[in-house]
Amino acid sequence: MAHPLPDNRRLPASTPMYYKHHIFFCLNQRSNGENCCAQHDAQQAFDHCKAQVKAKGLAGPGQVRVNKAGCLDRCAGGPVAVVYPEGVWYSYVDRQDIDEIVESHLRDGKVVERLLTPPHLGR
Repeated sequence: MAHPLPDNRRLPASTPMYYKHHIFFCLNQRSNGENCCAQHDAQQAFDHCKAQVKAKGLAGPGQVRVNKAGCLDRCAGGPVAVVYPEGVWYSYVDRQDIDEIVESHLRDGKVVERLLTPPHLGR
């Protein structure tokens, strides 16, 4: 089946999104000892975010989806999560940071500036 749009075209702004926000948490575990998000309690952050989104009634079509991801290649900023469709990258430390992302960005649509992953940090 052919791709519905050529690579140089974007969907019209009026195209409805299935989710308002989609957040992906890197849960990658490296066996070679290199830094990875799994070493920084990423699974617990994912679980907490998923529970908070559900508890606040934000889960489901037209709202928010919380997903696991493999390596997102931003290890130096880890642990990381990225929110789409905006493409906003966050580095977080604890549950309070996750709560702030849920309440400010996922609920209210306001980026949490203090948690932004520096743009130069990659692997």
